[in-house]
Amino acid sequence: MRYTRHTMHTQQSITNSQANGEQVVRKTCRRILLGLDVHADTVVVVRQLDNATPQPAQRFLWPKFWEWIEKQRALAEELHSCYEAGPMGYGTHRTLLCRGVQNRVVAPRVLDEQGKRVNNDKTDALALCQRLDRYLAGNLKALAVVRVPTPEEEIRRVASRQREQIKRTQKRVAAQGRSLLLSQGVRAPGPWWKKDRWMELQAKLPVWLMKQLQPLRRILAVVEKELTRGTEALEKVAPAVRPKGLGGMTYETIEREVGDWGRFNNRREVGSYTGLVAGVSSSGPDQRQLSITKHGNPRLRAALVELAWRWLIWQSQAPSVRRWAPILLEERAPRWRRKKAIVALARTLAVELWRWRTGRRSAEELGWVMLAA
Repeated sequence: MRYTRHTMHTQQSITNSQANGEQVVRKTCRRILLGLDVHADTVVVVRQLDNATPQPAQRFLWPKFWEWIEKQRALAEELHSCYEAGPMGYGTHRTLLCRGVQNRVVAPRVLDEQGKRVNNDKTDALALCQRLDRYLAGNLKALAVVRVPTPEEEIRRVASRQREQIKRTQKRVAAQGRSLLLSQGVRAPGPWWKKDRWMELQAKLPVWLMKQLQPLRRILAVVEKELTRGTEALEKVAPAVRPKGLGGMTYETIEREVGDWGRFNNRREVGSYTGLVAGVSSSGPDQRQLSITKHGNPRLRAALVELAWRWLIWQSQAPSVRRWAPILLEERAPRWRRKKAIVALARTLAVELWRWRTGRRSAEELGWVMLAA
């Protein structure tokens, strides 16, 4: 009899739990928050109904997740979500927006706030959900929301980034050849695969070594052809009227990485995006300036530093160049001083380009020499 009553009580409890669960599902909430930890095949979700405690994490395959999202739309007036920027790009973000979800892509950060050294998909999704709750409550520093480029901006940016990837492939394969030559006591700096240099090596190297270098040389020939094609495509679409020293490829690279110059409100935002601003370590009366933060777009930062060296030659009369030229052109200047000077010039160039592209300053006011149309 006791067993029967216990069994009936257990069954009744399960039935009540299911009924309560169904009631929660049927109840319309004002707001549902979703913390998403996205992967190629799956997505881990933590859901929070209004101001309640976040629910346990759930793992979905992508087709099931989209079906589940459709059900959530009927349960709340507002549906908010966020996930970290990464390899998944912005396709998921755009799909969520199309399905009525107010999604935000956020900058990756360490989500183990308490330093427990326990980090997995479930804890990441939970931390994102909690931060999203604080963000919507008014704490805008809880999440670092990333600006999502338009599809057109992303397409243009992919072209310039692909050229950069091809360039890295060329350097890697060329380094493999130099490494093989150096292992046999032959130092071959520069483009060893070019015709003239190859003929010199062929005259003094053993046959077996040349056979080993031949596959690398064939790869480099294809890579170099694609690199030239990508460079010409960028230069072709660059405007003819631009500052002297700012080549077509560099111009397009900077423009495509920035996307929209109008999104910056002041010069500090421009400098922060480039990562060319100095870090600071301050505690009480002690203050120490650190190296640059490198917090921002690394491709844009590299293009600006390269442009700064060319600016030193082609825009020597510009006020920004005259300020730093005494250090940069001084052969006896310490290396660290020249490094700081070129970084400062690159940062100034970023601000000047922003002012020029947004119409705040003209080329004449900036002291630039322009190329003729």
